[in-house]
Amino acid sequence: MSRSLISILTVLTVLAVAWPTLGQQQGSSDRPRRTDREGGEPLQDLSPEERARMKRRWQNMTPEEREQFKTVTRERLEAQRRTETRRGSLAMLEAEIERLKAEHEALIKELKAIHELAESEKAAKTAKRLQKLIAEKEEEFKVMLEQIERRRQRLLKTRPRPVAAGEEAGRKAPDFTLKSFDGKTVNLSDYRGKIVVLEWLNFECPFVKYHYGQPKTMINLANTYKDKNVVWLAVNSTSHTTPEANKEFAQQQKLPYLILDDRPGKVGHAYVAMTTPHMYVISTRGNIVYEGAIDNSPMGQTPSGQQLVNYVDKALAELTGGKAVSTTKTKPYGCSVKYPR
Repeated sequence: MSRSLISILTVLTVLAVAWPTLGQQQGSSDRPRRTDREGGEPLQDLSPEERARMKRRWQNMTPEEREQFKTVTRERLEAQRRTETRRGSLAMLEAEIERLKAEHEALIKELKAIHELAESEKAAKTAKRLQKLIAEKEEEFKVMLEQIERRRQRLLKTRPRPVAAGEEAGRKAPDFTLKSFDGKTVNLSDYRGKIVVLEWLNFECPFVKYHYGQPKTMINLANTYKDKNVVWLAVNSTSHTTPEANKEFAQQQKLPYLILDDRPGKVGHAYVAMTTPHMYVISTRGNIVYEGAIDNSPMGQTPSGQQLVNYVDKALAELTGGKAVSTTKTKPYGCSVKYPR
């Protein structure tokens, strides 16, 4: 074999051995990296106007509101940092793709030049092996780019949105479609952009009867907030209830809201509704920002040493006032939901 051909094979061997490092470099570049901003103080991210506005708001807050404000602010800033970190990772990934393409093109160009040289020296077997190697490297690079593109798409899809105060706490409210007992179809998704209150109802339950008696708790609250972007819906998951009984109850009480038919219990189980009443407040972005009891006074009996607190009223007042919900969860009380057995 000629000296030039031996040199060709030596270069080829070096290139073939070096190729896997491209994949290793790509893998490391795809990992999320911390940005310098992650080590900074939260207030460094704010403009002078924002700092002044925060200072004025801070001075007018109660100690409880200050703690909640600090929590929400930290969450919002952290979400913004995560967004910027993902953007940085995405930019680095795209830059790495371009670098890999350039290196791949240079490698294939060199291999093709060696292949042409082998053919000119009539080294048919070497030329054939080179041609096969070029095809293999082209296929490997194609697979590598597909993997990178999938990772890039995941980064694009999972980029977090900034947190809005009072709107992002809690789990996502399960969507549902139910009919009311008077035949209207209700989709929870239709109320996106509104605050929604879900009340689990069984008008046979003594605890529910109390709130629909003299206090008129639910009806008064629904009427108080009906013009403040709040929708109130009652959900009856009582398996043995009838449409006629629900219609009669709605007429007697002159309900300003619908009673939804969940006798199979599917929606109740999705929300993990345990008692009647069991209350849920859903934010304009579709998150459950409060769940639990209507108040701290079962059957009108407020615990000794405590003042009456209507948790739903408090949550709605905070949300409609542009504040974060301070009490997000309490233990519900009442009768157990009578799901189908």
